Formats: sequence, C-alpha cells, structure tokens
Amino acid sequence: MSTEIGLAELIQQVKQELLATYPDDENDTPLLSVDSVELELQVTVKKEGGGGVKINVLQFGGGELSGKVSRDDVQKVIVKLSPLLSKEQLLKAYYHKNPEKWRKFVDKTLEGTLKGNDDPGI
Repeated sequence: MSTEIGLAELIQQVKQELLATYPDDENDTPLLSVDSVELELQVTVKKEGGGGVKINVLQFGGGELSGKVSRDDVQKVIVKLSPLLSKEQLLKAYYHKNPEKWRKFVDKTLEGTLKGNDDPGI
C-alpha cells in the first residue's frame, strides 16, 4: 500500500475543502472570503529508470526501500490557488440566490467585522 500523495491529488483535496458549502443553518453565515490560497510544499521529484517523472508531496519520516534504480530530488514548490470569480461577483450571486437571507447576511458580516470595536461613533 502506497502512502505517497501526488501533487495533483493534494491540490484536488484542498480545492474540495475550500469549496465545501456551509450547512443550511441560519446561524452559520460566512464572514470571510478566501481571496487566494498559497501552498508551500516540499516535494520529491523522482525519475525512475524505465518511466517518467513523478512528483509527490514529501512525507514526514519514513522512507521507501526497493530494488528499482531511481533518483529523488527534493524541491520546494509554491502553488497559488485563486477563485475564478471576484468578491463582487460572488456577493451578487449570493444576493440573487438568497434574497431573503441578504439582510441577515449583511448584519452578521458587520457584527463579525466590528466585533471588539469599543468606539460607539462607528
């Protein structure tokens, strides 16, 4: 059983977690949006004698012993993921999809943003 994680598999998992929707709970209003995610990874780049190039996320501890002829080089890779829609486009879509929840959404967002602000003039 291989415990290696391929770079594409890791990126797919991160995207799935970021795109996970909020439960249909009125108390669970999103207060923050994700503008971008930057992953800094240590990866191994492996070129085996009879195959192509394989990129795997570096494991902590452990190792692999085999009779294959191979060479591993450790590299640092930075992957930046950004949403396809702007914040403005997402807010507009949320408003059109949930007009009945819009006022509560705005109030909850303001409450979360201003929480801890002791200045009553704001």
